[in-house]
Amino acid sequence: MTTALWSPTAAGDLKLQHRLVMAPMTRSRATPEGVPTELTATYYAQRASLGLLVTEGTQPSPDGQGYLLTPGIHTPDQVAGWRRVSDAVHAAGGHLFLQLMHVGRISHPTNTPHGRQPVAPSAVAPAGLMFTASGPQPMPVPRALSVPEIQATVEDFRLAAAAAIEAGVDGVEIHAANGYLVHQFLSDNANQRTDEYGGSTTGRIRFAVEVAEAVADQIGAARTGIRIAPGNPFNDIAESSAGEVYRALLSALAPLDLAYLHLVHGGDEALARALRAAWPGTVVLNRGGADITTRAADIETGLADLVSVGGMALANPDLPERLRTGAPLNTPDRATFYGGDHRGYTDYPRLETS
Repeated sequence: MTTALWSPTAAGDLKLQHRLVMAPMTRSRATPEGVPTELTATYYAQRASLGLLVTEGTQPSPDGQGYLLTPGIHTPDQVAGWRRVSDAVHAAGGHLFLQLMHVGRISHPTNTPHGRQPVAPSAVAPAGLMFTASGPQPMPVPRALSVPEIQATVEDFRLAAAAAIEAGVDGVEIHAANGYLVHQFLSDNANQRTDEYGGSTTGRIRFAVEVAEAVADQIGAARTGIRIAPGNPFNDIAESSAGEVYRALLSALAPLDLAYLHLVHGGDEALARALRAAWPGTVVLNRGGADITTRAADIETGLADLVSVGGMALANPDLPERLRTGAPLNTPDRATFYGGDHRGYTDYPRLETS
């Protein structure tokens, strides 16, 4: 049963018709200058019937880019590109939050506009390979950010949030998950600092809190969301005390009264419920791999207020209609997830053409 999905709700100031959210998904189809295209606008507008769309990760600065052809929100051309996307989504009746993603050490110099060494909390190289124009390459040892550089990075998030609002989006989501920069500060292995941005739990959460405060101060808390993935080892992250760190983080963030917390369920049911209990506001839950009935049950039990879906939304531009009517779903084509043209991007059939 999916009945719980279809009641109206709110996220910040947005009144949403139902509780199904499109999760952020990297698609790597921006121009080499990080500008979203007309095809990007079509892709998001096609999916406007979801209650809320969260865009793919978008770099707030040149240092924030890690992958090929990801969009940015720090140049006038990028702002104009996102304006095209937000106008298209709004014209189709949808709502759009832009995700701010600084990748930190998950990068390679050849994928960035300036070709510089990646930055991170500490000079610790992540395991794994990065796909570049010349093929997969090891990710290099990053350069540890100085305290003034950390503060400048917080300012980058603030300016990027302002630029996103200038581009017409309804809000921004801070990406503090999946092993990227904010998550790196929260972790044990990527953050080996001994100053005020490392060491203790208070030190580890400081950067995330400062980013959230800066963004909320700039565009309003009701237009600011944050995504976390406690205990998620993706991108070579280790967190030995996730419960302690994330309870402290939520305690520090709760007074900001953000639009929502986007919680990635990593399989630890007790931790997910503890964090739900610790968050007084709206929770968007992403339970990756679960069927839609299980996700709807998370709303019924109070674990979530909204649920986000990835592959289902990617492959089904009319997902709400399909779920309401019990129609079959298109299957995502993994071969076309990243890069390329309209194939696997804007050509998934709608119900009437399936």
